[in-house]
Amino acid sequence: MAISIDTQKLVDLPALESALAVASARHNHLCPRQVLGARCAIAASAALELAVPRIDKRLLVIVETDGCFVDGVEAVTGVSVGGRTLRVEDYGKIAATFVDVKTERALRVAPQIDVRTRARDYAPEQSQRYFAMLHGYQRMPDDELLSFEWVTLSTPVAAIISRASARAICDECGEEIINEREVQEDARTLCRTCAGNQYYTAEKLQQGVRL
Repeated sequence: MAISIDTQKLVDLPALESALAVASARHNHLCPRQVLGARCAIAASAALELAVPRIDKRLLVIVETDGCFVDGVEAVTGVSVGGRTLRVEDYGKIAATFVDVKTERALRVAPQIDVRTRARDYAPEQSQRYFAMLHGYQRMPDDELLSFEWVTLSTPVAAIISRASARAICDECGEEIINEREVQEDARTLCRTCAGNQYYTAEKLQQGVRL
């Protein structure tokens, strides 16, 4: 399927500059990955024909890393973890999938493989690689900076979003589970931790130790 975006267009400088001002304010500096996040978000929202930043939940973004890249994405789109419109699937990749919740169209956007090298062509005045990337990423046309791929989510959008009122109690630990993240195992309702998919190992407190 063709990408519904003119990938050879010039950079939308006003939108980019506005987003970078927001992103850089969070760290008191601007870095290349913030630029990449903003550029990915601007291009994806144009392809999906969604105005940004959004104040509703029409746009869902799944980022494949944490850090400064995400700040650029958030600054453009207005999505957030708290608003349940931003999810982090940490694959250690500078990439994000932008999903139109209404139509379920999903577009994955990532930098081209060789952008670090090609950025120098767009910032010849910069002798240091870092600053060549910082400025080059802001000037490169979309088709030279980014790669685009229409994708289908492995988990349906409705299951990712779930229902605000969905609650269950784990039969093992007794803790509440929200957003339909429980697991059914041998006729028991379990949280993912008790089902064996934990990210931590619990340690018993020593006697006399206070929290």
